[in-house]
Amino acid sequence: MQSHFLDFETPIAEIEAQLVELRRLKESGEAVDEEISRLTRLSQEKTQAIFSNLDPWKITQLSRHPQRPYTLDYVANLFTDVEFLAGDRCFADDPSLVGGVGRFEDHPILFLGHQKGREVKEKVARNFGMPKPEGYRKALRLMRLAETFRLPILTFIDTPGAYPGVDAEKHNQSEAIARNLEVLAQLRVPIICCVIGEGGSGGALAIGVGDRLLMLQYSIYSVISPEGCASILWKSASKAPEAAATLGLTAERILDLGLADEIIPEPPGGAHRDLATTMKSVRAGIAKHLSVLLSKPVDDLVAERLNRLMHFGVYTN
Repeated sequence: MQSHFLDFETPIAEIEAQLVELRRLKESGEAVDEEISRLTRLSQEKTQAIFSNLDPWKITQLSRHPQRPYTLDYVANLFTDVEFLAGDRCFADDPSLVGGVGRFEDHPILFLGHQKGREVKEKVARNFGMPKPEGYRKALRLMRLAETFRLPILTFIDTPGAYPGVDAEKHNQSEAIARNLEVLAQLRVPIICCVIGEGGSGGALAIGVGDRLLMLQYSIYSVISPEGCASILWKSASKAPEAAATLGLTAERILDLGLADEIIPEPPGGAHRDLATTMKSVRAGIAKHLSVLLSKPVDDLVAERLNRLMHFGVYTN
């Protein structure tokens, strides 16, 4: 797959384009090894310089990168013996929210996650990762299934938000999301939530209540998108960069607020630049927290989760 570079990565893109041409020359027998080594070092230096000083808007752009790993990539790389489960047993299946059972480090688990599409047809089929009520009710069915069989739940959050269409409102989307929040708060199994891209509003929260919240380094979590916030506050989506800075949506800020438990580092240039390293980091983060949660008595697990939730937003003068 051809690399896609964001606007602020233009200096890196120019060097990488030169490297592609030099590698072609090398295949034809040209002696260009020294120049390839020089440009490779320069690309690494430029990447380090640019990514050491990213503002919230640039991080937002990275969280939406079209080549960023999606839920199904994590499923394929982290789990074995995977069986996908579909349907809410009420109305329909929702391809924008996937789930099923599998094994993680020899532990049987249940996974849930938002799934965006790569190509145009898949994006439309998966509704750009924006679930409808049937998606959240499918998630609810699988959560209860996990409790029945005592399976830990791992969720992967990556959505602009819940689908804002009329049909979603007709099918009582707010109730579907609220019901998931209620059930997740009380489930008697460990729950680890991981924000892998965008964590958008109630669409993210519907599978985002758990014992631990992990965030990838260049992911975001917010009550509203920067564009939506800008449209409300400044009547113009062009103010999205200012809104991103105001919202405090970066992983670092969410950790400082005590809402996240760990930031999972990404490779230089973002998770899409080195899939193997990204998967290794996510695997290690999940394994560490899962081991701790599995050792807790169930009553203590639920009590600690409730206490964690009740302390969100608490402050002292």
